[in-house]
Amino acid sequence: MARQSFDEIWGLSRGRKPRAGFEGFARWLRATPRTELIRRHASAEAAFRQLGITFNVYGDDEAAERIIPFDIVPRIFTAAEWARLAEGLEQRVTALNLFLEDVYGEREILKDGVVPADLVLGNPGFSPAVAGHRPPHGIYCHIAGIDMVRTGPDDFYVLEDNARTPSGVSYMLENREAMLRLCPELFELLEVEPVDRYTDLLREMMVSVAPRAAQRDPVCVLLTPGHFNSAFYEHSFLADNVGIELVEAADLEVDDDVVWMRTIDGRVRVDVIYRRLDDDFIDPLVFRPDSMLGVPGLMAAYFAGNVTLINAPGTGIADDKAIYSYMPEIVKYYSGEEARLKNVETWRCREPAALKYTLEHLPELVVKLVDGSGGYGMLVGPTSTQVEIDAFRAALKANPGGYIAQPTLPLSTVPTLTDKGMRPRHVDFRPFVLTGTNGVHTVPGGLTRVALVEGSLVVNSSQGGGTKDSLVLRPPSAAQSQSQSSAAGVQSQSQRGRKR
Repeated sequence: MARQSFDEIWGLSRGRKPRAGFEGFARWLRATPRTELIRRHASAEAAFRQLGITFNVYGDDEAAERIIPFDIVPRIFTAAEWARLAEGLEQRVTALNLFLEDVYGEREILKDGVVPADLVLGNPGFSPAVAGHRPPHGIYCHIAGIDMVRTGPDDFYVLEDNARTPSGVSYMLENREAMLRLCPELFELLEVEPVDRYTDLLREMMVSVAPRAAQRDPVCVLLTPGHFNSAFYEHSFLADNVGIELVEAADLEVDDDVVWMRTIDGRVRVDVIYRRLDDDFIDPLVFRPDSMLGVPGLMAAYFAGNVTLINAPGTGIADDKAIYSYMPEIVKYYSGEEARLKNVETWRCREPAALKYTLEHLPELVVKLVDGSGGYGMLVGPTSTQVEIDAFRAALKANPGGYIAQPTLPLSTVPTLTDKGMRPRHVDFRPFVLTGTNGVHTVPGGLTRVALVEGSLVVNSSQGGGTKDSLVLRPPSAAQSQSQSSAAGVQSQSQRGRKR
């Protein structure tokens, strides 16, 4: 018999009795008519459409650009839950940065045999071009998105690390703004930590990691591949709200290992580039020579220490799912402590015993490409056809090193508005962690993705998933001393300026 999923509002009571601390929210949920929730949902969708909050589905000619589905019922974390998560996230991201600095430097962790050298040095995510070149201040992963799942009251697991160009923060911010506008009574009922300071934290972090050579206020820009990119809305949103220029490759040039931005008033020297394109495309002189999206000479300026790139080139090795499986050992190696956040049990199919187990249990497992993303290249055994399982079996035998396998977890659920009324739907969670010389900061919130299809465990928007607001409750003492914070938050967020 399949294990019953833990519901984050009702626990295992199947809607009869809320978990301790969620009584007020449960009353709101029961008292708000379904027709009213539908009306509010439609208002949110109309606002998102007007703002252009869309994503592209590559290869889908019928619906190449879609509105991000949004659910009006939020997900809630208690203050105690969040404190544990934030502590573990900051420990993990600190270890990730130390790992990246090490493998592109002295490689002590490889010499000590904690992580196999061939798994790193022969990995497509490893960038030999940046080996031996330390980024400004030694920080590689300035922005991390750590994907997490929950299976019980205290059972949180890291599903994967996103250290290249993690996306989704604009949806976190827009979801909150929609909830403040459409459900203000919730923010009077609950004392919620604000998320709108993310853009201030992002700017502060960018300024903090400017090259030491900058003798003035650092000039920061966001480099986008252009409006055809699936995340372009987020690029423009962040540039607007952080207060920096949104640029494409044609807006930048490199002269004598210095990056300049072309403006109508002449050239302006650039110190920090938040780049939203992959390593392969950022500089045709070092990476793909056919790239039209990058800036020739950008890496020379980076190697000379004249510009900071966020995130640093080469961070993709930390996204690899086989490397992920060593994160408990990586955390302990650099911190001397046990990892506060658990990994999902993982079988590395490059190892004969793990491959044998995976092949024998394919109908029970989730199998992923080590460099896959977006829910593509993945097998969810319990919901797959025999044809799909057989195809994955052949792929595994042909390239075992390209895959890892994990158990099918009973992901937690959150009540979700559907055509049939309020129903439980599975969720995951992507919190965002910023690292600069000013410290490591976890924003009290994140992107909750929800599998809108009944029974589905795949939450990616490209695979039919949607999003929810993620509310982090204030500690009781803070809630009491800041009783007016919710109303102030509604006002400050609704008045947040935006250039359109």
